[in-house]
Amino acid sequence: MDHPADAPRPHARRADARAVALEAAVDQAVLAPSVHNTQPWTFVLGPERVEVRADRRRQLTALDPLGRELTLSVGAALFNLRVALSARGSAAAVERCPRPDDPDLLAVVHAGGTGPDVSLAEYDAVIPLRRTNRRPLTGEPVPDDLLGELVALAAAEDTVLVPVLREDHRHLVARVTRQADELQNADRAYRAEIRHWTTRPAEEGDGVPVSAVPRMDGLSPVGVPQRDFDTRGEGRLPADPGDSAERTLVLLATRADHPLAWLRCGEALQRVLLELTRRGWVASPVTQAIEVPLTRTQLRAALTWDAHPQVLLRIGHADDLVAAPRRPRGDVVRNSSRPPELRRTRAVPTPGGWPPGRREPRPAQRPVSDGRGGTTWV
Repeated sequence: MDHPADAPRPHARRADARAVALEAAVDQAVLAPSVHNTQPWTFVLGPERVEVRADRRRQLTALDPLGRELTLSVGAALFNLRVALSARGSAAAVERCPRPDDPDLLAVVHAGGTGPDVSLAEYDAVIPLRRTNRRPLTGEPVPDDLLGELVALAAAEDTVLVPVLREDHRHLVARVTRQADELQNADRAYRAEIRHWTTRPAEEGDGVPVSAVPRMDGLSPVGVPQRDFDTRGEGRLPADPGDSAERTLVLLATRADHPLAWLRCGEALQRVLLELTRRGWVASPVTQAIEVPLTRTQLRAALTWDAHPQVLLRIGHADDLVAAPRRPRGDVVRNSSRPPELRRTRAVPTPGGWPPGRREPRPAQRPVSDGRGGTTWV
């Protein structure tokens, strides 16, 4: 069949559609959670593919000297890419850690082909709704059937999810988290790093805003303490009353402990977080005990044995928060075909329609700063 001279060929139309899908996919990827909202990633667009790279300039040298949590963060962004491409009718073929001589190249995602993963596509609308919520949690524990589904979702990403159900295990988590928190806060470099990422100018588009962390007022950590991000006494969320050990806790772990395993765990983390968001739950990581080698070993011996702890999540219900700041799109996306005026990351408004089962937020309370302890992801 002949085509008019000025009509685009079918292969050209497919290439254009993939380019549009990739541009939209990176818009979703940049909304992923990251440690201290560092957003340590760069996306390099190419014909029918995108490179997902680590931005080592944004690595937390005191908290994360090996880049483990940086890689987890990039894994979460990679999962968003997979979701967004699937939602736009494109299969996503992923090469993970493809070049040992280029450790910053953590993945290459190829768009195209047939058979997008419809099970991933349903998360696309949920990505802008996800929040790292450090408010005090309310409500009943997560039902067993949902915990079982979370276990299966993590397993699909080569990650083990361990619900922390026994009372003695919950109190162990609380104890080693407090221990790790004390050790970390005794380190001047660690405290300086916390101050740096909680005193960022708003126009920088990153870091942990005071609206997202609880006010501490010199309170001693109790229960499973959140990290103390209230460096200026301006936190706007209520302090956690300390009953986190009574809420649902789950631990994500991996069979190996290297960058590929960390990347996969980041994908599993985001898949679990999006499923919880879709069901009307909120979650936030508390990972101090995983960041300190001594307490990480204690967690492994008690909870996972042959798997390496990577992320601890507290899960419950809480009022919604405003979206965290995001870096300008032009700082994180290279080779974009969009005009310069369209390359800014759009602010994510609080949605008007909530997923089935999610409670409508009550009138906004004054937000507050984070507690003492765990890693802060936003």
